[in-house]
Amino acid sequence: MTQKWKYYEVKGDKLERKRQSCPRCGEGVFMAEHSNRLSCGKCGYTVWKEKK
Repeated sequence: MTQKWKYYEVKGDKLERKRQSCPRCGEGVFMAEHSNRLSCGKCGYTVWKEKK
């Protein structure tokens, strides 16, 4: 089971997300960050990163 508390950070009175949420699955599902892409483990949605 994933430790989702590691994907949040408290700054002052606000709670900030450290990772991007999946646009298909919604706010509760985070995208995995790989060296060349972001991907959702639940639905398979992938966003390729730009090469520098």
